[in-house]
Amino acid sequence: MKFVKWQWLTTSLMALAVAMPMHASAQEELNVYSARKAQLIAPLLEDFSKQTGIQINLITSKADALLKRLESEGRRSPADVLITTDAGRLHRAKEAGVLQASISPELLKKVPASLQDKDGLWLGLTTRARVIVYAKDRVNPQDLSTYESLTDSKWKNKICIRSSGNIYNQSLVASMISHKGEEATVEWAKGLVANMARKPKGGDRDQVMAVAAGQCDLAVVNTYYLGQMLNGSDEAQQEAANQVAVFWPNQKDRGTHINVSGIAITKSAKNIESANKLIEFMLSKPAQEWYAKTNNEYPVMDGVEPSDTLKSWGEFHSDHLNLSKLGELNPQAVKIMDRANWR
Repeated sequence: MKFVKWQWLTTSLMALAVAMPMHASAQEELNVYSARKAQLIAPLLEDFSKQTGIQINLITSKADALLKRLESEGRRSPADVLITTDAGRLHRAKEAGVLQASISPELLKKVPASLQDKDGLWLGLTTRARVIVYAKDRVNPQDLSTYESLTDSKWKNKICIRSSGNIYNQSLVASMISHKGEEATVEWAKGLVANMARKPKGGDRDQVMAVAAGQCDLAVVNTYYLGQMLNGSDEAQQEAANQVAVFWPNQKDRGTHINVSGIAITKSAKNIESANKLIEFMLSKPAQEWYAKTNNEYPVMDGVEPSDTLKSWGEFHSDHLNLSKLGELNPQAVKIMDRANWR
């Protein structure tokens, strides 16, 4: 687990200086627990500190480890703000009782209702889509249509996907339950497992690498992983990413499944006013633009352009299911994946 005090400003973000004119006292601090890697969040926090005088104390770690830490620390936790990924994890934090409904109503109004907790305990900062990627040289995109169609026999031994223990897949299955019901989702999960090219292993990047290597023809991945591969310094990953293309499932009905990276105020927060200032800053247009482009994710605010990479994949119709449902249905999703022998 990494602890850093951010007290300097990167020159690349000087354009954000107009976002937050108010300054706090030199002694004011805000403690942030973040599941995002430091390089993907720290520059924004540095700029926030420069503009407000609020010093950020940042702890980064894996999402599940941060939740366990918050639970074990209880009321003694120094954390004011939690930044993490996936609505399923945010719901777990809510269920664990480590969040409080102190996000200001004005800020909640800025974010679409489907991208926030229905009780106001968390809201989305960026979105990502869980899409089908396919081998450009082996798959005709006209043969693809929906998540449901992945059970078709023509994809036998041709699909790569992460394990059932992965929260992104659990949330995808939860969305299927919400739209299709439990029994239909069981049959879908069984059909998907029957078409897997190999036992699930690795992360989303590994699924893309497997498609490029010819181990499978299709993979189900989050868009931001593919964006990071295309724009990263790893030549092997970049080459693999260039061998696949993005397909947006379910464009003729409910839309492609999406999820969020999100923010919440912790139950133990002592600096609620400062926490709301940080959320306001993260929702400002300059911050949204930088955050979305750096992470290759989609902004939650209207009028903010995504990265050039994301724009190159075209526009898509997204599922407007309230993401709170993904957390609520997570236990059922896990049970269904177990019934389908999705390992």
